[in-house]
Amino acid sequence: MKLSFEYGHGLMEAELPDNTDVFVPGETVPDPPCIPEDEIEKATLESIRNPIGMEPLTKVGKEGAKVAIIFPDRVKGGEQPTAHRKVSIKLILKELYSVGVKQEDIKFICSNGLHRKNTEKEILNILGEEIFNNFWYSNQIINHDSEDYENLIDLGTTESGDPVIMNKYVYDSDIAILIGHTQGNPYGGYSGGYKHCSTGITHWKSIASHHVPKVMHRKDFVPVSTKSLMRTKFDEIGEHMEKRMGKKFFCCDAVLDTKSRQIEINSGYAKEMQPKSWATANKRTFVPFAEKKYDVLVFGMPQSFHYGDGMGTNPIMLMQAISAQVVRHRRIMSDKCVIICSTTCNGDFHEENWPYTKEMYELFQKDGMNTLKDLNHFGEYFATNQEYIRKYRYAYSYHPFHGFSMISSGHIAEKHAAAIYVVGAEMPGFARGMGLKTRATFEEALEDAKKKFVGNDPSILALPKAFKTAAVHLMMKNDVYNDEEFLHHM
Repeated sequence: MKLSFEYGHGLMEAELPDNTDVFVPGETVPDPPCIPEDEIEKATLESIRNPIGMEPLTKVGKEGAKVAIIFPDRVKGGEQPTAHRKVSIKLILKELYSVGVKQEDIKFICSNGLHRKNTEKEILNILGEEIFNNFWYSNQIINHDSEDYENLIDLGTTESGDPVIMNKYVYDSDIAILIGHTQGNPYGGYSGGYKHCSTGITHWKSIASHHVPKVMHRKDFVPVSTKSLMRTKFDEIGEHMEKRMGKKFFCCDAVLDTKSRQIEINSGYAKEMQPKSWATANKRTFVPFAEKKYDVLVFGMPQSFHYGDGMGTNPIMLMQAISAQVVRHRRIMSDKCVIICSTTCNGDFHEENWPYTKEMYELFQKDGMNTLKDLNHFGEYFATNQEYIRKYRYAYSYHPFHGFSMISSGHIAEKHAAAIYVVGAEMPGFARGMGLKTRATFEEALEDAKKKFVGNDPSILALPKAFKTAAVHLMMKNDVYNDEEFLHHM
């Protein structure tokens, strides 16, 4: 069969065996029905007015109250007119205004964490014209800055010993509102809930407590689970913030489908709200599909996706992207599984986004660097590099420690795949420098894999839209996932 896979700014064709299985999120197995557009406001308002485990905003808001509204960056959530951020924030503002909260007492904080700061245009696209025009020009919309020590506060450590350094605007507010999305994520199962605050408004030292090999290379991290140590740490950090602030976050999370449309909206206390959101999200995200374990996974990588332009060419970032597919789909991979992925891999590190990854890559080629995790002990060295920090703060670059969460993730593909082939690389030496095999075409890679790893009749799964859709976590057809246990039926 002929299939087209993402590749650079276009597509690359492949001729695969006719018995290849194909999975496209939202199409092969349809998503649960989303809320009709004309009912989204009503459903969102009902959720806001009936929060789980805490009082509604109209009970806690009053004249003189300082409010912090924390919203996710451009990496997640959709930007359509009915996107959850746009709808929920407008309704929340009306609720606050109705009890006397003043517009001038509201601060919007983009929870970019160690991601690059969002530009003025990106903030406009996220929030919409009305909210943007009402708050931007009075400097009431800001990006979180994890290096702005005048506006950070050290809250000590969790009971597990993890440092908690958070945004001081949020700490000082009377009401802290998290606008989140319950959408499949290889890091801890889902975005939203306590993951939002524990990664989005903290410091690299907080993030270094969980986005590192000692957490990400555990058995509970792969395959993806909401019961991993990483997820536990998200919750512990979020709860520690609440304890030290003396208030709960008011969360408003939407369970989203493949096109970032709302399936369900839940508001309230994260500790009680998360499980309810996950119960619905599990039906869309943990998908029973495979009738057999697959020996070959085939997908393609565009130049620009998720973290931004250059992700599909930067060798550090493309390795993380390959590993993310392993984290999501390990349940359906055989123990001899081979990955074949198209990428232009043209030597473009896109240093505007990731100014430090070329140095990391070059370091990986030198003495003592055998696997990606060997780089991890340089994390603090990079994280404190003042020029890289300046670029994060003032030039819309990712924070240098962000690269180490990518490296920690990148090693996972090597751990769980028999081989990884990159096809279509324009400068294949960069892929080989990451320990990957290179071939010109999908067909050549598959033939080589047959000879060396999977035999003449491998089971093959094609994922032709792996990075341009909101991904799922695939399971065997008779598997059932819930948040208490993963039941495996063979």
